[in-house]
Amino acid sequence: MIIVHVHVHVKPDCVEAFRTASVANAQASVQEPGIARFDVIQQSDDPQRFILVEVYRDQQATAAHKETAHYATWRDTVAAMMAEPRLAVRFVNHFPPDSGW
Repeated sequence: MIIVHVHVHVKPDCVEAFRTASVANAQASVQEPGIARFDVIQQSDDPQRFILVEVYRDQQATAAHKETAHYATWRDTVAAMMAEPRLAVRFVNHFPPDSGW
């Protein structure tokens, strides 16, 4: 499993539009066979900050995701909504060994 946390700081007037676009992307993403989980989470004490938690089954799935129409739509839709460039941090899972996702 490959886990990616995408940190996003959204402009104040774009929070709702960003959330809507990101949820639509997540709903389509979880239909991909290589994606085990895709969460859109928003910081409680700073609603302009989000983290997308993406869990991929393997490295090929990360590349396949970036080739989908829904990812391209999300990327292009939210580009101007960001207060600063998004930051992706990659992790590997050590426990549980196979969560069944």
